[in-house]
Amino acid sequence: MTTARTIPRWTTFCGSPWYRPRGPDRRSCRSGRPPRRRECDLARFPLIAANAFAAKRHYFDGDSLILHNPEPELSVAENILRMIRPDAAYTPEEAHLLDLMLILHAEHSSNNSTFVCRAMTSSGTDTYSAIAGAVGSLKGPLHGGANAKVMQMFRDIREHIGEAPDDASLDAYLDRILDGEAGDRSGKIYGLGHAVYTMSDPRAVVIKKYAASLAGAKGRLHDLELMERVEARGIEKIMTRKHQSIPMCANVDLYSGLIYSMLEIPEDLYTPLFATARIAGWCAHRLEELATGNRIMRPAYRAMLIQAPYIPVDART
Repeated sequence: MTTARTIPRWTTFCGSPWYRPRGPDRRSCRSGRPPRRRECDLARFPLIAANAFAAKRHYFDGDSLILHNPEPELSVAENILRMIRPDAAYTPEEAHLLDLMLILHAEHSSNNSTFVCRAMTSSGTDTYSAIAGAVGSLKGPLHGGANAKVMQMFRDIREHIGEAPDDASLDAYLDRILDGEAGDRSGKIYGLGHAVYTMSDPRAVVIKKYAASLAGAKGRLHDLELMERVEARGIEKIMTRKHQSIPMCANVDLYSGLIYSMLEIPEDLYTPLFATARIAGWCAHRLEELATGNRIMRPAYRAMLIQAPYIPVDART
C-alpha cells in the first residue's frame, strides 16, 4: 500500500520515465553514439528526489514548502544536503561523508537492479524506461531498500528489549526475528549476508570505520555498539541454523542507515540516495550493453513447483 512515507521513493521511481527530453533524443538508439543529453537529464535525479521529499513533507506532514535550487559550483553531495534542509546549511565534513557514501554505492558489478537495466536495454527500450526498471528493483527490501529496513529493525529491537539489552535478551529476540515472530515477520536480520562477499564486504568495512568516528562525535556510540552486537550474534545464529561453514559478513546496508541518520537525512531519502548514486553505474552498464549486446536477453527458467492436477473452479474449496 502506498503511504505518505513511500511518496519520495515512488516519485523518484515514476520520475525517470516521464522526465525525458523532448525532440529526437527521446527515442532509443541501438547504433551510433548514445545521446549525451540523456545522461545530463538523469544527473538531475538528486533534484527530483529532493523536491519529491519537499512535496511529501508539505502535503502529507503539513510543513512549509521550501525548495532550494541546486548550485552549479557545488558537488552532488553538497547540493543534496543543501536542497533537503530547510536552512540549506551543512558542514564540509558532512558533505565529505555523504560524498563518500555516494561513491561507495555508485557501482557494484552485476546485481539485481543492474541486471534489470541491462535486460531492458537489450529489448531496445529507451534510457528512461531502463532506469525506471532499475529503480523499481532497487527499492525492494532485499536490495536498495534494505538500509531503511535495517533502521526499522533496530527501532523494533529497542522498543521491545531496550537500548542496551543483555546478551540473553538480545539472543532471544534475534531468535524470534529469525523465526518470523518479531520485526517485520520476514525471518530476516537485515544488513547481514551477501551473495558475493563472505569474509567481508569492503564497502561495509569503510562505512563502519566512518560510522564509528561519527558516532563518537554525535553521541551515538550506544547505537553503534548495538549494531556491532547484532552483527556478531546474528551472523553466528544464521550460520548455526543453516549449518553453514562458509563465512558470513555484514553488508553495506548494516551501517549505512546509521550514517544517514547521524547526518540527519530523513529515512524517506535512504533509497532515493542509493538510486542517485547507482545511476552512474546503471548508465555505464547501459552504454556497455548498447555497444556490445546485439540480442535481447531471455533467461531460461525451470519450474520448481510440484505439478498438481487441475481442479475445476466450482469444485475448489
